[in-house]
Amino acid sequence: MIPAETYLLLSAAIFCIGLFGILTRRNALIFLMSVELMLNAANINLVAFSLQHGNLTGQVFTLFTMALAAAEVAIGIGIVLVLYRNFTDVDVTKATTMRW
Repeated sequence: MIPAETYLLLSAAIFCIGLFGILTRRNALIFLMSVELMLNAANINLVAFSLQHGNLTGQVFTLFTMALAAAEVAIGIGIVLVLYRNFTDVDVTKATTMRW
């Protein structure tokens, strides 16, 4: 059996990659992918602790998080499409106002 520390280290690495992507990139699509990485890091933690404690609560929360991530992507893609249509770019620094 793989120890829980391995899962936690993997989760921390994936979360840090996602955080790095959010903090350093200007592309809205990279933002969405980075948020997905961070949510998946949380899911790994939930499943690891669920496995460690022998109950299904963490796995149920993981399913809820996956549904939340799917909804987030649907809304995010809509925002990216509007951003591209109005600014012909997906750079989030160009959209400084909600009016155009």
